Amino acid sequence: MKSVVVLKIGSLRETDESKKGIIEVQDIPEPAVGDEHIKIKVAYCAICGSDPHIIQENPFGLETPFGLGHEMSGVVVEVGKNAVKKGLKPGDRVAGNFLRFCGTCYYCQNEQQQFCENAGESNQPCYSEYIAWHESQVYKLPDNVSLKTGCLLEPLSVAVRVADKIEPKIGQRIAICGGGPIGLFVLQCVKMMGAVNLTLFEPIAERRKLAEKYGADFTIDPLAQDTVKAAMEITDGRGYDVVVDCSGAVSAAAALPSITAYGGKLLYVAMYPNDFEMPLNLYKYCYDNELTITGTKISPYTFPRAAQIMPRMQLDDFTEAVFDIDDIGEAFLTQLSGKYPKILVRCNKFEGE
Repeated sequence: MKSVVVLKIGSLRETDESKKGIIEVQDIPEPAVGDEHIKIKVAYCAICGSDPHIIQENPFGLETPFGLGHEMSGVVVEVGKNAVKKGLKPGDRVAGNFLRFCGTCYYCQNEQQQFCENAGESNQPCYSEYIAWHESQVYKLPDNVSLKTGCLLEPLSVAVRVADKIEPKIGQRIAICGGGPIGLFVLQCVKMMGAVNLTLFEPIAERRKLAEKYGADFTIDPLAQDTVKAAMEITDGRGYDVVVDCSGAVSAAAALPSITAYGGKLLYVAMYPNDFEMPLNLYKYCYDNELTITGTKISPYTFPRAAQIMPRMQLDDFTEAVFDIDDIGEAFLTQLSGKYPKILVRCNKFEGE
């Protein structure tokens, strides 16, 4: 079967062959189906913002060659003999969680799946024609959600996880830094939960327009405006009750505590460089202002709820750009251009999709 493989770490835009990252489609064996596994014919795999980082910087220290892709939708083609707890059957349209949690380690037993000591043991790259995942990783899509939209379940689960962490209250002032897919999904979620003065900080005009379409009260271009001054004007000098960073922009990170209100919550969601450290005045922000500053690691306990809200979300704007798996190089270059909010890779064609 076809599967995308990273052969060499390096910049995808580099012209110097010695520094250039290399990815290609290879022919590898189809995955075996264990007794508790579901074999899925992959329809779409969306490019995550972390995927180019992995190819170009390898922050997780993966040994090449390795596969990529985790934002998947597809159709069940085979069910292991013991994979019967969810009632999944061939022909079901599904998406899922690329990680399998063991359920038995200290962290899984302590309601902290995100720290599972054995997570990932059945992870398989989803820029592939087929995958075989443990039954616990697979979720049936709502009947009114297409396969094209269904591959957004995993990134939407991140937005649900953000909502779990910030626990927004009706009438809270909320700001989101970064208008990529996660930021725009978070915006839609907190809008549904009663956010006010809802503000997106984003330099790309088209993404600010999307934010306005999804209900943002204000959008700020951080390249053209003083973000702290704008934030204080919008919030009558008080700052936001909740600030969510989805940008991963080193240049933006340090200013966010200063736009967070007394007693507010500041959540860093995006992936930053492994060696990035940010100075923080502990007296001012943690003692005097009493901020809660935290982050997120993957999306435990969110997938069933993310699937249920998919029909309520505005997701069509994230499924316009589709590339076939054989055009994976062009797909990644387009992703890096920022032209579209999301890029989908089609791994198999299905009638009517």
